[in-house]
Amino acid sequence: MRRRDIFALGTLALAATAASQASAGGPTSSSGSVSPSLNIAGVGIPIIAGGRIRNYVFVTIRLTLGEGQTPEALRSKEPYVRDALVRQAHRTPFVLADDWTRVDSDAISTWLMRAAPSISGANSISAAEVALQTPRRRTGVRST
Repeated sequence: MRRRDIFALGTLALAATAASQASAGGPTSSSGSVSPSLNIAGVGIPIIAGGRIRNYVFVTIRLTLGEGQTPEALRSKEPYVRDALVRQAHRTPFVLADDWTRVDSDAISTWLMRAAPSISGANSISAAEVALQTPRRRTGVRST
């Protein structure tokens, strides 16, 4: 019985903290404006080595939007970003030389920054990063 009271008290405290932050403008209201971002989850990137598909890595990509862009405006372009990324991954794979369970996140970020103006318009994305990588097969480290 006392354990339930403790959990209820903790839940009420968390709800009160969240409500006070929401009424105050959030936890970052005093630090200036934060650029909005958009997450694109579940993009399957093939790992191709020696002309064969060795694995798939599912990535979540965080796009930081440019000046004056809203997540709703870029969300309509999300299928085009996904398609372009998978097509590019089949042309020139984003493969690490010694690991088939991860992708080269720097190469993906660089390519997205170069391709963003043609996909979603100029100054639509100010930064791109791979936030999460989940391989289909957990093994595949090459020992050469």
